[in-house]
Amino acid sequence: MPRAVRERQMMDAAVRTFGQRGYRAASMDEIAELAGVSKPLVYLYLHSKEELFTACIRREAKALVDAVRAGAEPGLPADRQLWSGLRAFFTHTAENPDGWAVLHRQARTHGEPFADEVAVMRDEIVAFVTELIGAAAREAHRDPELPDRDVAGLAQALVGAAESLAGWANETPGVSAKEAAATLMNFSWAGLENLMNGRPWQPPVPDREHAASAR
Repeated sequence: MPRAVRERQMMDAAVRTFGQRGYRAASMDEIAELAGVSKPLVYLYLHSKEELFTACIRREAKALVDAVRAGAEPGLPADRQLWSGLRAFFTHTAENPDGWAVLHRQARTHGEPFADEVAVMRDEIVAFVTELIGAAAREAHRDPELPDRDVAGLAQALVGAAESLAGWANETPGVSAKEAAATLMNFSWAGLENLMNGRPWQPPVPDREHAASAR
């Protein structure tokens, strides 16, 4: 069997084991048995348990980023791009629950260097969502654009919500990727649309707050 095929089998087994058992509880013996190879072969190809886990994080992170980028079709209106990107995200996390568990739960809870690997992936997705929101703002009105700080904050909030919702959707029977994407779209788009069209929500003026409380 070609080395690349054998290595992919080992990585698949590792992602499944790490995702379901956790990094600490997973053993190289389990991974080798699931992959149908000897433990020495796993060490020969993928070295230590730490290096194997890092390789799993990198592979699953790249797959997720690629899926989101491929899903958000360029040239569509801003809301359709966001919708297709979100649907691609939730479809990928639903179809690869062990990979998502590795990224969302396991890597983040075991400190460096694993958390740093996930942070790189997250930064890439946030940057992509920032581009989408910025493009949507330019599409909504010719002049002026949303402040960079606002766009960056919106992207962070949207990605954080998507991560939490994906974890909930994967653990809740009957929740489809389309339903999860629609939930987040309904939650986020009305506010984004108002903001991009120059109608942001504003905190109450202090004088009005005091007047209202006095009544």
